[in-house]
Amino acid sequence: MITRFPSVALVAASVLLTGCGGGALAATDHASAPTPASSSSASPSPSSEISAEAAARQLPGVGPKTLARIPAGTEQVVLVTGRGANSPLSTLALYERTDDGWEEAVSWAAHNALKGWSDHHMAGDLRSPIGVYSLTDAGGLLKDPGTKLSYDHGSGFVSPGTGFEGEPLAGSFDYVIAINYNRRPGTSPLDWTRPLGSSRGGGIWIHVDHGGPTHGCVSIAEDHMKELLRTLDPARHPVIVMGDAAALGH
Repeated sequence: MITRFPSVALVAASVLLTGCGGGALAATDHASAPTPASSSSASPSPSSEISAEAAARQLPGVGPKTLARIPAGTEQVVLVTGRGANSPLSTLALYERTDDGWEEAVSWAAHNALKGWSDHHMAGDLRSPIGVYSLTDAGGLLKDPGTKLSYDHGSGFVSPGTGFEGEPLAGSFDYVIAINYNRRPGTSPLDWTRPLGSSRGGGIWIHVDHGGPTHGCVSIAEDHMKELLRTLDPARHPVIVMGDAAALGH
């Protein structure tokens, strides 16, 4: 059964914007400790029995070290490839595992953090964390669009103010997917638990794009967010593989 989290609006105002979206209320303590997907207990399924070489060829730009961090049981990969280590521009593509290997389902333009990427993300560094992380929980200001992920629908998902380029942030958190970096999986995206400590940041989400760089999150257009939410299936153990192209190539 899918867990529907109770809204935690009373907490959201003080913690919500740490990693996501930016704006006047941005704090340095949003999200939970990095939970690498490679530590997942998901068991492999028959469709995952393909060679590493085939998988690498079909996840463009993903090198052997990064590939090795993807759990054997994973059948859905959200691949976010940044243009450069210091660029806020990236591409988000969804890949699904088939009997013949990985197959691209969709690919969309995306934003990441203002200053690009980091393999040791810290609160307030304005960089998105590089890595492989599981995707288990979602939520938003708007009602569930039909996702199979756990979904917290509540008024705590607000994003006041403006972004780095003066763009309004309203609506950025209409739909969000929590990236399991420095957070406790199985909880609302608004949960403030930080296993690695608050200094390592958190609140790293996939959310609705507001037309500019984020504080640490990945953002895509609203229609694409709804499509992604409807497609991700916890039974297929989805993960996000994210970073600049050079980092992912290792």
